[in-house]
Order: sequence, then structure tokens, then C-alpha cells
Amino acid sequence: MSDTNVKEVDKIVVRFSGDSGDGMQLAGNIFSNVSAGAGNMISTFPDYPAEIRAPQGSLSGVSGFQVSVGKEVHTPGDLADVLVAMNPAALKTNLKYLKPGGIIICDLDSFTESNLKKALYKTDDPVSELGIDPDHLLLVPMTTLLKHTLADSGLDNKSIMKCKNMLALGLVCWLFDRPLEKVESKLKAKFANKPAIYEANEKALTAGWDYGHNTHAGVPTYRIETYETKPGTYTDINGNTATAWGLIMASEKSGRPLFLGSYPITPATDILHELAKRKDLGVKACQMEDEIAGVCSAIGASYGGHLAVTTTSGPGLALKSEGIGLAVMAELPLVVVDVQRGGPSTGLPTKTEQTDLMQALYGRNGESPLCVVAATSPTDCFDMAFEASRIAIEHMTPVVLLTDAYIANGSSAWRIPEEKDFPEIKPHFVSGDQLEQGWKPYHRDEKTRVRYWALPGTEGAMHRVGGLEKDYDTSVISTDGPNHERMVKTRREKIARIADDIPALEIEGNANSDTILVGWGGTYGHLLTACSELNSEGIPMALAQFRYINPLPANALDELRRYKNIIVAELNTGMFADYLQMHLPGKEIKRINKIEGQPFQVNEIKEAAKKLLETEEL
Repeated sequence: MSDTNVKEVDKIVVRFSGDSGDGMQLAGNIFSNVSAGAGNMISTFPDYPAEIRAPQGSLSGVSGFQVSVGKEVHTPGDLADVLVAMNPAALKTNLKYLKPGGIIICDLDSFTESNLKKALYKTDDPVSELGIDPDHLLLVPMTTLLKHTLADSGLDNKSIMKCKNMLALGLVCWLFDRPLEKVESKLKAKFANKPAIYEANEKALTAGWDYGHNTHAGVPTYRIETYETKPGTYTDINGNTATAWGLIMASEKSGRPLFLGSYPITPATDILHELAKRKDLGVKACQMEDEIAGVCSAIGASYGGHLAVTTTSGPGLALKSEGIGLAVMAELPLVVVDVQRGGPSTGLPTKTEQTDLMQALYGRNGESPLCVVAATSPTDCFDMAFEASRIAIEHMTPVVLLTDAYIANGSSAWRIPEEKDFPEIKPHFVSGDQLEQGWKPYHRDEKTRVRYWALPGTEGAMHRVGGLEKDYDTSVISTDGPNHERMVKTRREKIARIADDIPALEIEGNANSDTILVGWGGTYGHLLTACSELNSEGIPMALAQFRYINPLPANALDELRRYKNIIVAELNTGMFADYLQMHLPGKEIKRINKIEGQPFQVNEIKEAAKKLLETEEL
């Protein structure tokens, strides 16, 4: 092919879609990993159906995987440049995610009468029915080509059809000039113990690439710009894996063995899976019988001197609330990872929301303050898991780490950090001098209000903590009213003083504008992109993305007070906006909200912000 048919682009968005069993997540993940290795920034969005296995070919069973690769990539993209649709249902449900003029790659052989009927088409001509421009449609006889390619493989028809995702991936790799050798190495690792399956997938991959190369496929190929990278080892990593690895790093840096007590729940289960593999690093991962047992086992491990963690999603956080209250009262370090999903109740198990914020802040009985932090991206899950562990251990408190399904399942290119990149975590142990002077369990560092951690077996440190109120001085059970008030205020002040031990809030974008866009957690990439594009369009905009929520960074409120317009964008009905409004009486907090189980699109944020500013001018 001549260079005249090659387009150079800064970034590109591809969306893979098909039945849950079509291997779209695998194809998308491999394409993402290879692109990261080629020097591209990446951001992915796996979009799973909630059904375990919906009827094949049905609209409800479509699974999607969207990835953006290139330079200055912070989101998976609003709309795709290329849509891979493995059947009519995938085409119908995902066409809305394609840019005008985008390319569609479809399996021609899937357009059968049966499949059209299951996908609720009204005619036998889906191209015309959906209003698709045939010039942007690449109909590939994937099934026929696959069967011909693997005719001599010795595999049965079911096993052959499982390779169709690799044929589609081969075609996409041709389209975007991705080296097949890197893909083949991924397949070889995945199917190391199944050489016949590896060989079949490798042949299907090559057949897809050859089809595009030999036919020129009627569309241009693309060369994607790379970006300058800091020397080091890079990989793509999803948020759940990054969270697990951040906890392991914290264990190493604190000298405290890592214990995980958890119950499987979507979308947090992969953290349990990853930590269960890490016995080689001294990790103890226990799958408990329910959510309550998960948190209680972690509390016991914390009392015993471990870095104790429990992982869950919104429904599980509700069940753990009494146990978390016990950890607040006993003042024990505990990390609670909440991977948020759509609710209430079991709600939307595979979809994303930011609707657990108020539960994390206040979802316990009595005055029960604790620290709440949030990760902003898949890679930031590593940093914030480490930071949640540091705060928990050094300040003797439970810490809730909020991630969400979008960043937990999504991935980004990540430079594997070196051990020296992270500080030592210093447990607040009771000293020998304190023991000699008559230490009591609720004696404190009067500067930070943090009580001391006495490990079981330490001579002279036998003690008891629990859910009943204790005397401030003697640490024995007390029902005295003034003492209770003193202890409540002390626990509250201990959390407030964490503000002195966390980074200041950073303002990005045009810090001198009149308007600041505010977010928290996993919306960061979309808000950052929206802010950048608004500034480039001549609409001055600053950005503040919160990772520390309780307490807020020490400078946060003063920074926000400087702005005439404060616009909070979040995937709920306005929880963080309400929280900030409590702290900023007299300031009007404007809101951009979405509760559809999907992440923001950049254009949604831009248009909503423009509308709010137009209203302000009127």
C-alpha cells in the first residue's frame, strides 16, 4: 500500500463489540497492551452486560470494549473512529458510539435471518435500516474466512469459532499498524499449556491481517503518534490490579504483613483474585463467607498487627457498616476499598457510578468519623491504595478508598515504580519507655490525637479495646457523659488533623479564570480533557480534582472561595456538591450530574458547563 493511503493521527478510538462469549474483552485488552508497548498512551473502558450469559445474538447480551490510544489520552474517547461489530445486535446497540464518518467492521456471515430477528430488526437490510453509509462499512466474511483458515486444525466447530475475535483483531492491527509479533507473544503466554489453541489463534490473527493487507479493505490505514516517555518498564494495568499492587507496596514499606478478608462482589472481586496469587509476597487473602465476616476478620488481623484490608462494592459497604464503626471506636487501622457500582440494592452490578460517597462519609451509627479518599484513574489506584494504607497505619483509623467500576475495569499505560519512589510508612507503635511509665490503650500523641498500636505478645502491653466507650485517661469502660463527649470530639479531631499530613489541592487549567470545574475520583480524565478543550475554545476554566475528601486538603476551601463560579461534575445527583456546600455557606455550587451507569462524555461536560455559564451571564 502506498503512503498516500496512510493517515497520521494523534490518537484514535476503537470500540470492539459482540456477544459476551465473542472474546471482545480479550481482543481489546491485547490491542491496548500492544499499543502501550508501542509508546502510546491508552485509556480503556470495558462495558459489560449485567446478565451472566444472555441469549446469543440478543441485544441484552452485547459486550463492549472501547480504547483510545495515542498522545495526550486521558479518556477512552466519547465516540469511536472504528467500530468492530461481530453480529447485528452489536452493530445496533453500539452504532451510537461511532463518530460521523467512522469506519464499521462487521462479520458479513453473521447477518442471518435468525440473528436479525433476535436483534429486533424490522427488515432484512440492516445497513439501510440503520442509515449506515456503505462507503464506511467494511463487511468481512469472518466466519467463512475463519473456517477456511482452520480447516486442517483438527479443532471442532465450537473451538474454531472461539478464534474469530483474533481474526478481527488481526484486521484492526493491520488498520493501525500494530506489530503481530507482540500480539503473538501475548497469545503464547495465555495459551502456554494449549499449543493447538495457540496455533489456531495465531493463524486466525494472521488471516485477519492478511485480509486487510491483500484487499486494502477499501479504507486507509493509520499511523498513531507516540509520546515522550520516562525511561522505565511500562505495562498497561487496570484499576483493580493496581489497587492490589499498591496494597502490597504499602505492606513492604510499613513492615506489616498484608491481610485481606473479603467476600466476592462485582466489580471488586479481581482485587481478591490478584492478592490470592501473592502468597510469594507474604499476602494472606481469605475469601470469607459473607461481607460481615470479611470486615470482622480484617479487624481481628489489624488488632494482631497486620495491614488489614477488606474490599467490596456499595451493597457490601452497607453490610460492613457496623464492623467499620467498631474499627472507628477501637481506633484500629483498616483499609476499606469500595469499588462503586450502580445502585441502590444490587442495582447495576457491572455499571459505574459515584453514589457511595455519603455512605462512606456518614453510613454508620453515632459520631463515627473516618478518612475517605478516592482514586482518579486506573494507575492512581496504586498510589491511593498505598496512601490509604499509610494514613490508616500512621493515624490509627479506618480509611475508605473509593474507586469505581469505570477505573477498576479500565486500564492505562503505567510505568512500574521503583521502591525508592514511595516513602517509608511508620506504624504508631507504643514504645518501651511508654510501657515502663504505665501505658494505657487510649493514651495519645497529643499533637495528632493518634493512639498507640501495641502488638499482641509485646511484654507489658496486654490490653483490651472494643465497641464500648472508654475513659480518656484510664482506658476502662466508661458511661460518663462528659467523658463520652470528650472522646467523640477527640476522635473527630484526630481525623481533622490528617489534613496536615496530606498534599495541598492543586489547581489545573487556567487558575486565574472566574470559573472552576470541580470533580472527585474517577471522573478526572474526562474533566481534564473538557477543561483543556474549553480553554482552547476561549472559555477560561480552572480544574480541581479531589482525591482527599475527609478531611479536605487544608487549602481546599480557600482555593474554591476565589472563584465566582464553582461547577461540580459527578456521577450522582450531587453528593459532593452538597458536601462542599456545607463547607462553603453563601457560595452557590453549580452542578453537572449523570446517573446512567456510564462515565461522562467530554462533550457532555463541555456543553453543560457552557449552558451554566450562559445562565450566569443572563
